[in-house]
Amino acid sequence: MVGSSFLRQIKKLKPDWEVLAPTREQLDLTQQGTVREFLRNNLVDCVIHAAAKVGGIKGNAENLPEFLIENSRINTNVIQESFESGVKELVNLGSSCMYPKDFHGPLKEEDILAGPLEPTNEGYALAKISAERLCRFLTNKYGVHYKTIIPCNLYGKADRYDAENGHLMAAIIEKIALAIKSNQQTIEIWGTGETRREFVYVDDLTGFIIQMMGDIASWPPCLNIGMGQDHTVNEYYQLAANALGYKGNFAHNHSQPSGMKHKLMDCSKAIKLGWNPKTKLEVGMTEAYKDYQSRYGTA
Repeated sequence: MVGSSFLRQIKKLKPDWEVLAPTREQLDLTQQGTVREFLRNNLVDCVIHAAAKVGGIKGNAENLPEFLIENSRINTNVIQESFESGVKELVNLGSSCMYPKDFHGPLKEEDILAGPLEPTNEGYALAKISAERLCRFLTNKYGVHYKTIIPCNLYGKADRYDAENGHLMAAIIEKIALAIKSNQQTIEIWGTGETRREFVYVDDLTGFIIQMMGDIASWPPCLNIGMGQDHTVNEYYQLAANALGYKGNFAHNHSQPSGMKHKLMDCSKAIKLGWNPKTKLEVGMTEAYKDYQSRYGTA
C-alpha cells in the first residue's frame, strides 16, 4: 500500500525523478547478499524503506517470532547495505506500535522505549524500534541523513483487505462489503470496540514526505505523522457503514483481544514542517471502498 502510494505521488509531484522499485519477486530483502548486489549495481541517491511483513492484531499476536525475525532481517539488510553502498539519505517508515502501551495523552517521539510495549504486536514493534535506532546511530556517528517517519494507522488504495489478518480499516471495509453482498444483518467486532485509533489516508502521508525530501538533513531523528484526532473502533465501523451504505447491526466478541488502548500521537513537529492532512475520513473510506470494488468486484 505505502510503496504503491509513493510511486503514484512521485509520478504526480516529482515526474523528473528516476525511481527504482523492484518487486518482492525481483528483490528478496531478507537476503543480505541480494540487497548488497542490487545497491552496488545501482547508483542510488536516497532509499525510501517502506517494506515490512505486516498484519492485523490476530496475525501479529499469533506470529510474534516470525514478525520479529523477518522484519529485523529486512530492516538491517536495507539500512546497513544502504550505508555500506554509500547512500547518504534514507527515509525509514516506522509504526505507532513502537510506543508504550499505556501512556496517556498524545504520544511524543521522545516516548519511544519509555515503557512496556503492547504484547499483541511486540515482535513487530521491537523490529521497528531497532530500525529507528540504527538509523539514528548511523546518522550521529557517520553524518549520513537516515531519518524515521512514524505514521499513525494508514489506509487507502492497494491495502490488504483481509477480515482475519489485515489492518483495522481494511478489515472493516472488507467485512462490511461482504455483509452488503450477502445481506448479512450483523457484523462482529473484536473486543469492546472502545480502543481508540488514529488514521491517515496513505496518499496524504507519502505526498508530504516527497515534498519534504529536498531537506532531509533538517528533519528530526524521527517524526510523527497523524490526523491529530482519534476515534473508537466502534466509531470507525459506523463511519465505514455510513460511507458504504450498510444498514445492519454490530455485535462484540469479548473473547477476542482489543489491543492497545490508544495511539494518538503528538504531531506538533510535523505541523511546523507544513504537515496538513487533506483527506477526510468519509472521503478516504469511500475511495478505499472503490479500490476494493475494482479489485474484488462490487457488492
